[in-house]
Amino acid sequence: MKYVMIIYGNKELWESIPAEEWQATAAAFDAFTAKHKESGELLGAFGVADAAQAKMVRTVTGAPVVTDGPYLESKEYLASWYLLDVDSEERALQLAAELPADQVEVWPILHEA
Repeated sequence: MKYVMIIYGNKELWESIPAEEWQATAAAFDAFTAKHKESGELLGAFGVADAAQAKMVRTVTGAPVVTDGPYLESKEYLASWYLLDVDSEERALQLAAELPADQVEVWPILHEA
């Protein structure tokens, strides 16, 4: 069964982390990624750009309109996501607990398009 793990962040959080701590945190994420890609449970891990680089595309009177920034007005934004293929929800939750992040959302994927 496939699951997506989602991590949110915000600019204040990123800026509050000392450079040496960033290096250790990045190494922990890299180790998690390598371990679970090798096992086949992690299909991919993707970090996204800063929210300031996001674009919203809306259709207005039949024509696309592109605006800056994410649609949601929020202090936190999508920071990265991981695509899992595991045997059970329990295993997905175990992997989420192993991920070196304070908070991880775990969503079942109902179908592939």
